Amino acid sequence: MLRIRLTRMGAKKKPFYRVIVKEKRSKRDGKYLENLGTYDPMKEPAEVVLDHERINYWISKGAQPTETVASLLKHNPPLSVEEQAARDAELAAAAAAEKEALQKTLAEREAKFKEEAEAEKEAAKAKEAEEAKAAAEAKAAEAPAEEAKADDSKAEEAPAEDAKADDAKAEAAPAEEAKADDAKAGDAKAEEAPAEEAKADDAKADDAKAEAAPAEEAKADDAKAEDAKAEAAPAEEAKADDAKADDAKAEEAPAEDAEKKAAE
Repeated sequence: MLRIRLTRMGAKKKPFYRVIVKEKRSKRDGKYLENLGTYDPMKEPAEVVLDHERINYWISKGAQPTETVASLLKHNPPLSVEEQAARDAELAAAAAAEKEALQKTLAEREAKFKEEAEAEKEAAKAKEAEEAKAAAEAKAAEAPAEEAKADDSKAEEAPAEDAKADDAKAEAAPAEEAKADDAKAGDAKAEEAPAEEAKADDAKADDAKAEAAPAEEAKADDAKAEDAKAEAAPAEEAKADDAKADDAKAEEAPAEDAEKKAAE
Protein backbone atom coordinates (compact mmCIF):
# COMPACT_ATOMS: atom_id res chain seq x y z
CA MET A 1 0.00 0.00 0.00
CA LEU A 2 1.34 3.48 -0.92
CA ARG A 3 1.39 6.46 1.43
CA ILE A 4 2.07 10.16 0.80
CA ARG A 5 3.89 11.41 3.86
CA LEU A 6 6.56 13.77 5.20
CA THR A 7 10.20 12.77 5.78
CA ARG A 8 12.36 14.94 8.03
CA MET A 9 15.47 16.66 6.65
CA GLY A 10 17.52 19.61 7.87
CA ALA A 11 19.69 20.02 10.99
CA LYS A 12 19.03 19.77 14.70
CA LYS A 13 16.37 22.24 15.83
CA LYS A 14 16.00 23.35 12.20
CA PRO A 15 13.51 20.94 10.67
CA PHE A 16 12.83 20.78 6.95
CA TYR A 17 10.49 18.24 5.35
CA ARG A 18 9.97 16.58 2.01
CA VAL A 19 6.60 15.32 0.74
CA ILE A 20 7.23 11.83 -0.66
CA VAL A 21 5.36 8.77 -1.79
CA LYS A 22 6.55 5.36 -0.56
CA GLU A 23 5.40 1.95 0.58
CA LYS A 24 3.61 2.03 3.92
CA ARG A 25 5.55 -0.93 5.33
CA SER A 26 8.99 0.44 4.38
CA LYS A 27 11.29 2.02 6.95
CA ARG A 28 10.82 5.64 7.95
CA ASP A 29 14.10 6.77 6.35
CA GLY A 30 14.01 4.09 3.68
CA LYS A 31 13.90 4.42 -0.07
CA TYR A 32 10.94 6.40 -1.51
CA LEU A 33 9.34 6.39 -4.94
CA GLU A 34 9.09 10.14 -5.72
CA ASN A 35 9.56 13.56 -4.15
CA LEU A 36 6.27 15.52 -4.41
CA GLY A 37 7.15 18.79 -2.67
CA THR A 38 8.69 20.49 0.39
CA TYR A 39 7.54 21.99 3.67
CA ASP A 40 9.65 24.51 5.71
CA PRO A 41 7.98 25.37 9.04
CA MET A 42 10.94 27.56 10.15
CA LYS A 43 9.98 30.38 7.78
CA GLU A 44 7.37 32.98 8.57
CA PRO A 45 4.90 32.20 7.15
CA ALA A 46 5.69 28.55 6.62
CA GLU A 47 6.74 27.78 3.08
CA VAL A 48 4.87 24.95 1.31
CA VAL A 49 5.71 23.84 -2.21
CA LEU A 50 3.52 21.02 -3.65
CA ASP A 51 3.35 19.34 -7.05
CA HIS A 52 -0.44 18.91 -7.18
CA GLU A 53 -0.37 17.21 -10.55
CA ARG A 54 1.90 14.40 -9.37
CA ILE A 55 0.05 14.19 -6.04
CA ASN A 56 -3.23 13.69 -7.85
CA TYR A 57 -1.56 11.07 -10.06
CA TRP A 58 -0.41 8.99 -7.08
CA ILE A 59 -3.76 9.42 -5.36
CA SER A 60 -5.36 8.02 -8.51
CA LYS A 61 -3.00 5.05 -8.19
CA GLY A 62 -4.33 4.36 -4.68
CA ALA A 63 -1.82 6.30 -2.58
CA GLN A 64 -3.28 7.73 0.65
CA PRO A 65 -1.94 11.00 2.18
CA THR A 66 -1.31 11.21 5.94
CA GLU A 67 -3.26 13.67 8.08
CA THR A 68 -0.42 16.23 7.97
CA VAL A 69 -0.15 16.01 4.17
CA ALA A 70 -3.94 16.22 3.82
CA SER A 71 -3.90 19.41 5.96
CA LEU A 72 -1.18 20.87 3.77
CA LEU A 73 -3.20 20.04 0.63
CA LYS A 74 -6.28 21.60 2.13
CA HIS A 75 -4.57 24.86 3.10
CA ASN A 76 -2.51 25.00 -0.06
CA PRO A 77 -4.90 24.19 -2.95
CA PRO A 78 -3.86 24.26 -6.62
CA LEU A 79 -3.50 27.80 -7.93
CA SER A 80 -4.16 29.22 -11.35
CA VAL A 81 -1.39 30.83 -13.34
CA GLU A 82 -2.30 34.29 -12.09
CA GLU A 83 -2.65 33.13 -8.51
CA GLN A 84 0.64 31.28 -8.70
CA ALA A 85 2.36 34.36 -10.09
CA ALA A 86 0.88 36.52 -7.35
CA ARG A 87 1.93 33.97 -4.74
CA ASP A 88 5.44 33.84 -6.14
CA ALA A 89 5.62 37.63 -6.10
CA GLU A 90 4.39 37.66 -2.53
CA LEU A 91 6.97 35.09 -1.53
CA ALA A 92 9.72 37.04 -3.32
CA ALA A 93 8.69 40.26 -1.58
CA ALA A 94 8.64 38.48 1.76
CA ALA A 95 12.08 37.05 1.07
CA ALA A 96 13.39 40.47 0.07
CA ALA A 97 11.89 42.07 3.16
CA GLU A 98 13.38 39.35 5.32
CA LYS A 99 16.77 39.83 3.67
CA GLU A 100 16.57 43.59 4.14
CA ALA A 101 15.57 43.19 7.78
CA LEU A 102 18.47 40.81 8.30
CA GLN A 103 20.93 43.21 6.68
CA LYS A 104 19.55 46.06 8.77
CA THR A 105 19.92 44.01 11.93
CA LEU A 106 23.47 43.09 11.00
CA ALA A 107 24.31 46.74 10.23
CA GLU A 108 22.84 47.90 13.54
CA ARG A 109 24.72 45.20 15.37
CA GLU A 110 27.98 46.12 13.64
CA ALA A 111 27.45 49.81 14.42
CA LYS A 112 26.75 48.92 18.03
CA PHE A 113 29.94 46.87 18.21
CA LYS A 114 31.91 49.77 16.72
CA GLU A 115 30.45 52.20 19.23
CA GLU A 116 31.28 49.85 22.09
CA ALA A 117 34.82 49.41 20.77
CA GLU A 118 35.26 53.19 20.47
CA ALA A 119 33.89 53.66 23.97
CA GLU A 120 36.29 51.04 25.31
CA LYS A 121 39.20 52.74 23.55
CA GLU A 122 38.23 56.13 24.97
CA ALA A 123 37.87 54.62 28.44
CA ALA A 124 41.28 52.95 28.12
CA LYS A 125 42.86 56.24 26.98
CA ALA A 126 41.26 58.11 29.87
CA LYS A 127 42.45 55.47 32.32
CA GLU A 128 46.00 55.63 30.92
CA ALA A 129 45.94 59.43 31.19
CA GLU A 130 44.76 59.22 34.81
CA GLU A 131 47.44 56.64 35.63
CA ALA A 132 50.12 58.79 33.97
CA LYS A 133 48.93 61.85 35.89
CA ALA A 134 48.92 59.93 39.16
CA ALA A 135 52.42 58.59 38.43
CA ALA A 136 53.68 62.10 37.65
CA GLU A 137 52.17 63.45 40.87
CA ALA A 138 53.70 60.58 42.83
CA LYS A 139 57.13 61.26 41.28
CA ALA A 140 56.78 64.98 42.03
CA ALA A 141 55.89 64.14 45.63
CA GLU A 142 58.77 61.67 45.93
CA ALA A 143 61.40 64.04 44.43
CA PRO A 144 61.94 66.15 47.62
CA ALA A 145 62.08 63.03 49.74
CA GLU A 146 64.64 61.47 47.41
CA GLU A 147 66.71 64.68 47.43
CA ALA A 148 66.59 64.73 51.22
CA LYS A 149 67.63 61.09 51.32
CA ALA A 150 70.46 61.83 48.88
CA ASP A 151 71.67 64.73 51.03
CA ASP A 152 71.46 62.58 54.17
CA SER A 153 73.32 59.76 52.48
CA LYS A 154 76.01 62.18 51.26
CA ALA A 155 76.31 63.66 54.73
CA GLU A 156 76.61 60.17 56.19
CA GLU A 157 79.06 59.05 53.54
CA ALA A 158 81.38 62.07 53.97
CA PRO A 159 82.51 61.19 57.56
CA ALA A 160 82.76 57.57 56.56
CA GLU A 161 85.00 58.48 53.61
CA ASP A 162 87.11 60.73 55.86
CA ALA A 163 87.39 57.94 58.39
CA LYS A 164 88.37 55.51 55.64
CA ALA A 165 91.00 57.97 54.38
CA ASP A 166 92.39 58.41 57.92
CA ASP A 167 92.41 54.64 58.42
CA ALA A 168 94.17 54.20 55.11
CA LYS A 169 96.77 56.83 56.08
CA ALA A 170 97.18 55.27 59.52
CA GLU A 171 97.61 51.86 57.94
CA ALA A 172 100.01 53.22 55.32
CA ALA A 173 102.19 55.16 57.87
CA PRO A 174 103.62 52.06 59.64
CA ALA A 175 104.25 50.47 56.26
CA GLU A 176 106.12 53.54 55.07
CA GLU A 177 108.07 53.72 58.34
CA ALA A 178 108.90 50.05 58.02
CA LYS A 179 110.08 50.66 54.45
CA ALA A 180 112.23 53.60 55.66
CA ASP A 181 113.68 51.46 58.46
CA ASP A 182 114.37 48.69 55.97
CA ALA A 183 116.09 51.20 53.68
CA LYS A 184 118.22 52.50 56.58
CA ALA A 185 119.05 48.98 57.65
CA GLY A 186 120.05 48.21 54.07
CA ASP A 187 122.30 51.25 53.95
CA ALA A 188 123.81 50.34 57.34
CA LYS A 189 124.40 46.79 56.14
CA ALA A 190 125.99 48.14 52.97
CA GLU A 191 128.31 50.32 55.07
CA GLU A 192 129.07 47.55 57.57
CA ALA A 193 129.67 44.96 54.87
CA PRO A 194 133.36 45.88 54.17
CA ALA A 195 134.13 46.03 57.90
CA GLU A 196 132.42 42.69 58.47
CA GLU A 197 134.29 41.22 55.51
CA ALA A 198 137.59 42.52 56.94
CA LYS A 199 136.67 41.05 60.32
CA ALA A 200 135.80 37.80 58.66
CA ASP A 201 139.14 37.76 56.85
CA ASP A 202 140.98 38.48 60.14
CA ALA A 203 139.00 35.75 61.85
CA LYS A 204 139.88 33.32 59.08
CA ALA A 205 143.58 34.29 59.39
CA ASP A 206 143.44 33.79 63.16
CA ASP A 207 141.75 30.43 62.68
CA ALA A 208 144.44 29.44 60.18
CA LYS A 209 147.18 30.51 62.62
CA ALA A 210 145.49 28.67 65.43
CA GLU A 211 145.28 25.57 63.30
CA ALA A 212 148.95 25.92 62.18
CA ALA A 213 150.34 26.63 65.70
CA PRO A 214 149.96 23.04 67.05
CA ALA A 215 151.65 21.69 63.93
CA GLU A 216 154.57 24.09 64.33
CA GLU A 217 154.81 23.32 68.04
CA ALA A 218 154.79 19.61 67.21
CA LYS A 219 157.56 20.15 64.70
CA ALA A 220 159.55 22.11 67.28
CA ASP A 221 159.07 19.37 69.86
CA ASP A 222 160.16 16.76 67.33
CA ALA A 223 163.28 18.79 66.55
CA LYS A 224 164.06 19.13 70.28
CA ALA A 225 163.58 15.42 70.78
CA GLU A 226 165.92 14.64 67.91
CA ASP A 227 168.53 17.05 69.33
CA ALA A 228 168.21 15.43 72.75
CA LYS A 229 168.57 12.00 71.20
CA ALA A 230 171.67 13.17 69.31
CA GLU A 231 173.19 14.53 72.53
CA ALA A 232 172.31 11.42 74.53
CA ALA A 233 173.58 8.94 71.94
CA PRO A 234 177.35 9.17 72.84
CA ALA A 235 176.61 8.79 76.54
CA GLU A 236 174.45 5.80 75.87
CA GLU A 237 177.14 4.31 73.61
CA ALA A 238 179.72 4.89 76.37
CA LYS A 239 177.48 3.21 78.89
CA ALA A 240 177.00 0.32 76.49
CA ASP A 241 180.74 0.00 76.04
CA ASP A 242 181.26 0.08 79.82
CA ALA A 243 178.60 -2.57 80.23
CA LYS A 244 180.23 -4.75 77.63
CA ALA A 245 183.61 -4.26 79.31
CA ASP A 246 182.17 -5.23 82.65
CA ASP A 247 180.60 -8.33 81.08
CA ALA A 248 183.92 -9.27 79.52
CA LYS A 249 185.70 -8.81 82.80
CA ALA A 250 183.11 -10.89 84.54
CA GLU A 251 183.55 -13.67 82.00
CA GLU A 252 187.37 -13.45 82.22
CA ALA A 253 187.49 -13.51 86.01
CA PRO A 254 186.48 -17.17 86.45
CA ALA A 255 188.92 -18.22 83.74
CA GLU A 256 191.75 -16.46 85.46
CA ASP A 257 190.77 -18.00 88.74
CA ALA A 258 190.74 -21.41 87.10
CA GLU A 259 194.18 -20.85 85.62
CA LYS A 260 195.56 -19.72 88.96
CA LYS A 261 194.19 -22.79 90.63
CA ALA A 262 195.67 -24.98 87.95
CA ALA A 263 199.04 -23.36 88.28
CA GLU A 264 199.11 -23.95 91.96
